[in-house]
Amino acid sequence: MNVLFVEDDPMNRRVVKDMLDVAGAVMVGAESAEIGLAILDQQNFDIILMDLRMPGMDGMTAIGHIRQRADAKSSIPIIVLTADTAVNLRDDCMLGGADEVLFKPVAMDSLFDAIGRLMARNIPGDGLIG
Repeated sequence: MNVLFVEDDPMNRRVVKDMLDVAGAVMVGAESAEIGLAILDQQNFDIILMDLRMPGMDGMTAIGHIRQRADAKSSIPIIVLTADTAVNLRDDCMLGGADEVLFKPVAMDSLFDAIGRLMARNIPGDGLIG
C-alpha cells in the first residue's frame, strides 16, 4: 500500500511513518499541501493522509484540489489527521471531500481501522481484504 502523508510537522510524519512501516506500507511525506499536490501529480497512492493546518495552502483547500481532478486520483480515499477539535470540524471535512477524520495524537489501531475500512470500500467484488 502506498500512502501520501501531507503534514508540516516532521515529528508527526515520522510517527505515522513508523506506524505504517509496521503494516508494510510505503509512505511518502510532504511538508506542505503544495508539495503534496505536486507529488500526487507524479506518483500513485492508495490513500492520502492530510493535516488541516499548514503554512501556505491548508488541508481543506488541498482536498478540494484533489477532488476536482479530472483523473482517477480524484477518488483516492483521504483521511484527515488533525489536532483541531472545532465542534463541526468532522462534518466540515466530510462535506469538503474527506472520507474520514482522526484526531491527533492518532492511535495506531484507529489509523489502521480507518485505512482498512476505506480500502475495503474501494476493492471491487466482495470487499474482503486478503
